[in-house]
Amino acid sequence: MTTNLRIRRVVLYKHGVGYFERRGKVSGSDMLHLDFKARDMNDVLKSLTVLDLSGGSVSAVSYDSTKPLEQLLAEATIRIPEDGSLMALLGQIKGARVRVRVGGAQVEGSIIGLDSLAVAAGETSLMRPFLSLLVGASLRTFDILDVAELEFLDEAVRKDLEFYLATVLSSYKKDSKRMAILTSGQGERELFVSYVVESPVWKTSYRILLDEGEPPLLQGWALVDNTGDEDWVDVKLSLIAGLPVSFVHDLYNPRYMKRPVVEVQTEAAAAPVIPEESFGSAGDMMMEQEMAAPMMSDMPAAAPMAAPRRSRAEKAMSVGGPGRGGPSRREAMEKSAAVTTLTKEVGDLFEYGVDRPVTVHRNQSALVPILHKPFEGKRVLLYNRATREKNPMACIELKNTTGLTLEGGPVTVSEDERYVGEAMLDTMKPNDRRFVPYAVELGCVVSIEDRTEDGPVFRVAVNSGMLVAEYFHVRRTTYVSRNKGQRAQVLFVEHPRQGWELAKDAPEPAETTDGFWRFKRELAAGAQDSLTVTERTRGQRQYLISSMGLDQVSYFVSQRFVDEKMAGALKEVVAQREQVDSLAKDEQRLQEERNQLFRDQERIRSNIESLKSGASQRELADRFVSKLNEQEDRLEAIARELEQLAKQRQEAQKALNRRIQALSYTVDL
Repeated sequence: MTTNLRIRRVVLYKHGVGYFERRGKVSGSDMLHLDFKARDMNDVLKSLTVLDLSGGSVSAVSYDSTKPLEQLLAEATIRIPEDGSLMALLGQIKGARVRVRVGGAQVEGSIIGLDSLAVAAGETSLMRPFLSLLVGASLRTFDILDVAELEFLDEAVRKDLEFYLATVLSSYKKDSKRMAILTSGQGERELFVSYVVESPVWKTSYRILLDEGEPPLLQGWALVDNTGDEDWVDVKLSLIAGLPVSFVHDLYNPRYMKRPVVEVQTEAAAAPVIPEESFGSAGDMMMEQEMAAPMMSDMPAAAPMAAPRRSRAEKAMSVGGPGRGGPSRREAMEKSAAVTTLTKEVGDLFEYGVDRPVTVHRNQSALVPILHKPFEGKRVLLYNRATREKNPMACIELKNTTGLTLEGGPVTVSEDERYVGEAMLDTMKPNDRRFVPYAVELGCVVSIEDRTEDGPVFRVAVNSGMLVAEYFHVRRTTYVSRNKGQRAQVLFVEHPRQGWELAKDAPEPAETTDGFWRFKRELAAGAQDSLTVTERTRGQRQYLISSMGLDQVSYFVSQRFVDEKMAGALKEVVAQREQVDSLAKDEQRLQEERNQLFRDQERIRSNIESLKSGASQRELADRFVSKLNEQEDRLEAIARELEQLAKQRQEAQKALNRRIQALSYTVDL
């Protein structure tokens, strides 16, 4: 058994996994052991690759069961207690063939058992254990204390004992599972093992150095954590930026399928089988997977993730600083210990490869330099009302001209060898441009004035019985910036985009983002600048043509909403509507007259019923009856008039509706 498979290569990713390569020497049919945490077994079983690079073969890979320790020990044929282990062991394997060495002689036989016999010791006796063996046809007894060596000759007993001891040993690391790799071949050979397991996400942090008259300098560091149980000694380290797909799939725990129960006596039918959908032949699918899998730069076969092709060495990273009276910080950074970072694109990923061995001990972390380059950028001011109402932020207008993909992380900014602030950097592809705010610029003050008003009507449309006048809501925001400093500044003002459009008289923005327009302003030392951003959005007023009056038509004409022809048509509509209104009023007047007659008739009938007999009262009753007759005649006349007015009003209303619906007109003012 050999365990010299050292970690030689580590590739860390941004989505919580790490790729590990191990290499080591094997000889003959050696067995190699690797220990993993139980929670990593699913990832290991999903990604494990084992190769014999010298012509041998890998016979099998076995690993610890998922059964708990108590259950595994219960299944063993041998039990060894904490106390009296030798006596208990020999007592459990009666009949096993052994070879014992007593003194200078060796004896082979089968174990009969153990006996405690009294042995004289001076005036007293002591109980001593004796081992009884069947040697040939004779029975021999040996004092256990005289036995120098005992060898098991039965292979089954030896394997049971090894299994028991290995199981007990694995219990000392509660979270550890052992994997055994069985090999076969001739002579000494090199074995390659790779796998993917859960690992901490590697992190980045940056330093930016600003010097007057010099291009800004960007230095990047990667933070890596070794949370495993093994040191990384002189490993080849690579760091992958990007987000490949990764998931956890349970391969470690055994799966059991529920099978149909078939009773022969009744010849019950087997459970139905539903074939899965086919996606092509197995050969085609394997070929597609092999073509899709990227190759590691120095791997002999496919691996879980690609490694970069080597590119030219980058500029040296710095780890030093200036001393008093010595070189500047920039010179010290450029002359400090150099670490070359090899980089390359891997599909949609980007890899940083450190070209020198890296050592990180178990449960420790390390800072690894990955970048040291000048970039295209300058100091500017960026104002955003939501960030800070009175002052802009001092920023670095950073364009990623390093040729590398920059992972997101914190940035510490120094200017003229002084710390001036910190920022957060988003992930940047090559040639991406970002504003990196690192401090509040108190030397610049911004005040804001907002005004909203309605602009003139620019379009009028008459259609479907409506006159619609369209106009713009206008919003003017004035930014007044005052530079109180002694140097000129470049100020970018971020104005929010809220669904309005810029008016024609608004200044052109320098750039546009998803949520803002950015306007660039030049601020001289001690100067003041005013920026007015005019926005507009459409609004409309609606007028119901059937409710218009002549005064409204006159207003539309005065505002040039309509021409003379349309004004004449609207006046005709007004006149026709007034005719309909007049007929409606006549109907209402007749309805009121009829209701009054009904009330009078009720009163007259009540009076007639209250009259008594007599000449004078008969005369009064006759007069009431005559009045009722007159009213009945009038009611009949009113009914005829109402019927006629209703027909006239309905016809007039239909004609009015047809005229209104026929109106169509559009004019741009």
